[in-house]
Amino acid sequence: MLDELLKKYEIVIGLEVHAQLNTKEKLMSAARNDFGKGPNTSVSTICTGMPGALPVLNQKAVEMAIECGLALGCHVQKKSIFSRKHYFYPDLPKGYQISQYDLPYAQGGAVEFYFNNEKRKINLQRIHMEEDAGKNLHLDAQGISLVDLNRSSVPLLEIVSEPEIRSPQEAAAYLKALRLVLRYLDICEGNLEEGNFRCDANVSLRLHGAEKFGTRVELKNINSFRNLERAIEYEALRQFQAIEDNQSIVQETRLWDANKNQSISMRSKEEAADYRYMPEPDLYPLVLTEKLLSDAESRLPELPIQKMQRFIKTYSRSAYEAEVLCASKELATYFETVAKGLNDFDLASNFIMTNVLAKISNLEKEMKSFYPDSGALTELLHEIQSGNLSLGMAKEVFETMFAEKKKAKEIIESKGLSQINDEKIIKDCVLEAMKEFPKQLSDFRSGKDKLFGFFMGQCQKSLKGKANPSLLKKILEENLK
Repeated sequence: MLDELLKKYEIVIGLEVHAQLNTKEKLMSAARNDFGKGPNTSVSTICTGMPGALPVLNQKAVEMAIECGLALGCHVQKKSIFSRKHYFYPDLPKGYQISQYDLPYAQGGAVEFYFNNEKRKINLQRIHMEEDAGKNLHLDAQGISLVDLNRSSVPLLEIVSEPEIRSPQEAAAYLKALRLVLRYLDICEGNLEEGNFRCDANVSLRLHGAEKFGTRVELKNINSFRNLERAIEYEALRQFQAIEDNQSIVQETRLWDANKNQSISMRSKEEAADYRYMPEPDLYPLVLTEKLLSDAESRLPELPIQKMQRFIKTYSRSAYEAEVLCASKELATYFETVAKGLNDFDLASNFIMTNVLAKISNLEKEMKSFYPDSGALTELLHEIQSGNLSLGMAKEVFETMFAEKKKAKEIIESKGLSQINDEKIIKDCVLEAMKEFPKQLSDFRSGKDKLFGFFMGQCQKSLKGKANPSLLKKILEENLK
């Protein structure tokens, strides 16, 4: 059915991302910005909306916001204004959210990434700062709902893309790239499951060649990259089916249910006028000095797309390999250290991608303390370069290094794993195999070339897998003919 849809329509997707900043305190409150604390234990009079409580803007949050805007190539405005966004939910006790509306701090910019081995750029509309609301906890078994205000006033960046994304897979690639930028900046954990990196998707269909967009539907409650793809595809197909059945598409907000793999209508989509935006009277306009901007720019690290392009050029990696190796700052540094230490970029890249990453389920949490560290892995791979270990032996040593946290040389000595490079020992083994298997030797010489592998296997078996493969191959070629 998706193929039928794509013949007539293109999927138009825009993403609104809420990224929680890693500040110690909240955006408008001195209360701690801590995840996982007991309900309502990290709150202040501002978080709970007490009458007369006045907001105080967190400068560290502003500095992080500037870094994000500069990193994404936005125009960071020297003057912006906070507004009150009014709506009435139990998790918003003061009845409004402090946000930015018509004068956000950053406009324009783009997210760059590789998609299907090609460089792609999705432009941004804006980035603005706002405080988070609390969280409703629905206890269906007891028939009650509770409110936890720990998240109230937590600092957020809302990053709004232009509707330039054209497939569920591209949407996921964009979101991963944006998350990686924020992690490289060290301003957001980027954990979708914990809710400190949240995404809403706006989806509509447009006839091929048409200029006007269709009616858009907003999808909420998306908590993984895979669910983002599934939710967008479901919504596109739902709209396509409705259009085919001559039904109109309603502008609304729908809640994604990952367990049922479907979306549920939540409410009609609000327009800006519904929120009754007004300038926040308790905060001055935000005015950014040249020093704040220049200091933020000086703190910017090499960004993911820049590092990927450098890896492609300097280390002769493919776009795919560069993307994998730059999936975290720690992994990229790990690779570079090993590659430079060996001066063999292929060996470093292939071993890390095949063996190291197979041991890691969470790059962000595990890479910093991973062993073998870059120095220990370099020592191990030097043993391959020197001819002391075959690749197979090195993998065996690596497994023991990972399990027992020991150095390569210690394991090689204790297991007697050094590769045999003595030509006489290998030639004697070859001649012995030729005597032991005269029929196979005759068949090989009669044209059954596949028996070459048989003799390779027999010799390695006799030498307990320690023969230098290339040397063994050379000696076999010289003697079997």
